[in-house]
Amino acid sequence: MTERIVSFVMSGGIGSRLWPLSREDNPKQFHDFSGDGSMLVKTLRRLTARPKGETPIFLIASERHADRVHADLAGIDLSGGGPLFEPTGRNTAAAVALATLRTLSEFGDSLVLVVPSDHEITTARQFWQSVENGAGAARAGRLVVFGIKPGHPETGYGYIEIAGETDGICDVSRFVEKPDLATAQNYLAAGNFYWNTGIFLFRASAMRDAFTAFEPEIWKATEIAYHAATSDLSGLYMPLELYAAIPSTSIDYAIMERASHIAMVPAGFRWNDLGSWQSLLDVGPSDNDGNVIVGDVVAIDCENSYIRSDSRLLSAIGLRDIAIVSTADATFVAPVSRSQNVKKIVEQLEKSGRLETRFTPAGDRVIESGAWRRRVHHWLFEETVPLWSTVGVDERHGGFHEALGFDATPLKKPKRMRTMARQVYAFAVARARGWDGPADRLIGHGLEFMARNGRTDNGGWVRTLNVDGTVADAAEDAYDHSCVLLALAHAHMVGNPDALRLAEETFSFLDAHLEDHRMTGFLETSSGEGGRRSNPHMHLLEAFLAWHQATGELAYLRRAARIVDLFRSHFFDPESWTLGEYFDAEWRPADGEKGTWTEPGHHFEWASLLVDFTGRSGQSDLTGFARKLYASAIANGLNRATGLAYGAVSRQGLPLDLVSRSWPQAEAIKAAIALDGSGGPDLKPEIEARVGRLFRWHINPAPLGLWIDRIDERGRSLATDVPTSIFYHLVCALTQYLDSTVGEAR
Repeated sequence: MTERIVSFVMSGGIGSRLWPLSREDNPKQFHDFSGDGSMLVKTLRRLTARPKGETPIFLIASERHADRVHADLAGIDLSGGGPLFEPTGRNTAAAVALATLRTLSEFGDSLVLVVPSDHEITTARQFWQSVENGAGAARAGRLVVFGIKPGHPETGYGYIEIAGETDGICDVSRFVEKPDLATAQNYLAAGNFYWNTGIFLFRASAMRDAFTAFEPEIWKATEIAYHAATSDLSGLYMPLELYAAIPSTSIDYAIMERASHIAMVPAGFRWNDLGSWQSLLDVGPSDNDGNVIVGDVVAIDCENSYIRSDSRLLSAIGLRDIAIVSTADATFVAPVSRSQNVKKIVEQLEKSGRLETRFTPAGDRVIESGAWRRRVHHWLFEETVPLWSTVGVDERHGGFHEALGFDATPLKKPKRMRTMARQVYAFAVARARGWDGPADRLIGHGLEFMARNGRTDNGGWVRTLNVDGTVADAAEDAYDHSCVLLALAHAHMVGNPDALRLAEETFSFLDAHLEDHRMTGFLETSSGEGGRRSNPHMHLLEAFLAWHQATGELAYLRRAARIVDLFRSHFFDPESWTLGEYFDAEWRPADGEKGTWTEPGHHFEWASLLVDFTGRSGQSDLTGFARKLYASAIANGLNRATGLAYGAVSRQGLPLDLVSRSWPQAEAIKAAIALDGSGGPDLKPEIEARVGRLFRWHINPAPLGLWIDRIDERGRSLATDVPTSIFYHLVCALTQYLDSTVGEAR
């Protein structure tokens, strides 16, 4: 049987050489540099990939990063391991002593593997093969390190000098600190120097004996703190006063440079400690000119440069071998060959008392509430509504175009009923907010096209029309009917003469053909086939509340109350604070992945609707549900690289759809507005930040009056056209923002 190896990940560093991105509150191990997860997540995945043998995995991390750690651990099987939280940093010797103590107390004299959390190792199989190659020497009581054969004279790494090799195991002569360039060149020419990966393998008793021989004070103090620790399901926590008493030094100084008979295994894996912007240029996805471009960057005639913007637009011309990294509050510029020296900048800033090294600013910081009013109003009423009121209207066949190209050319796509209705809604809302364009004509134009071409024999509405208005899909869909009812409510509120009659006919159809005869909500379609979804019910709730607003009649509020009852009894999961999307006919979660599928955007929509219903009904406990939905979406549903909501995550917070669309970001604005002043914290800064992110990623990069609907997990556009159906979300959210900030900054 293969011997157990207990793995420990050290995640306590700051990564100051990657400032201004890596900071004390958000060090580099929590950053996603390659689009496939944070460095910490990739390290944990690598450890879980051991081909054979038991591998409990523990994480030694700063207690201040506990929330980030728990987010990254979600969904990863640690095989009985878990986090060990340091209340204060005491360097790597304390971390290794802690790992040794944990192993001895729980697994006896097992092998221990200690790895950093912030190294790029792209070949997990070769990684584990190298570890297994060193297991024999570790079992024999030797402390084992892993070295990389240098390919160039690197001044940013420590080195290991070896004296000889037997059966793939080398004897270590000495450890050498980071050299200057001339020394590094000599090491490369000598051929018996390796880069030190900082990865260690040892038998627990061997490391204990080394500590008692060389650093008994560190061992004793760590032992006292460990035995006084408390633990719960979230991890193990050590008392601050006891842990702070441990002498702070590195494992290299404390043990490795003093112990004898240390073994080195030449590593068979690709490795980079990503300790500089040069290293990110080396490993990042580059364009044809060797540039690594990240974020909102326009680069012309640049070569072999790392150019990154995590905030506003960054433009560059004619750069060669330059690193530029721009965040919301700082910009770093240097030749990539000197990017290692960023640590000197950090030291100077800290001596000056600057906070930019310690704290990461909230994205799109604002000074006061309403700071986005002028931009929002201009974009909405001077750029966007005018554009869509002209080129977005199909004057030949009727209705509205389903999508535009980025040159504002209409695309010949089938016209969904929900899209036609949403355009009617958008122009009605614009008219109600004082837009002086031809809103009445556009509302009438849309309703006439819908009624003339889209009615069914039962009095309902078809799902899809061809471009010329002929029926493409005659299904009577609950989602479409919710959109029609919402549009008719707002058309009625601005005086359209046909809206009330059409709504009464639609409500009659809804009751006769779409309501479940068991009075448990509504069917997906009038045929009654298929499963059930919460989403059409959410939009019906939105429509019912709109009709209550339009008429004041309690009948519509009663309809809304039945939807809210379904939310309480079936849609909301009180344990995970999440909202289910897919169900069977009995409202049980659907089988497989669909049963765990949740959408952050719908969490935001439900939150704002529940607050609205609370204001109308007096069911004040619903505000608590709204807060939980919002908190769940913010905690588990956001891409930390962009701050944008993912398309979908599991109930456990694992991303299922990594694409960030524009509409969830708009709904996040609505939810924050609804919850602000509802008895919780002041969300005005959050509102401004959400508006800022919407413009930063989805609106500002697009031509005037248009938007980028789809953003990938690395912040790159996936959009090929501009879907009309999104206009409703943007108009709704941004007019609510304008309403909520009346009298604020202009």
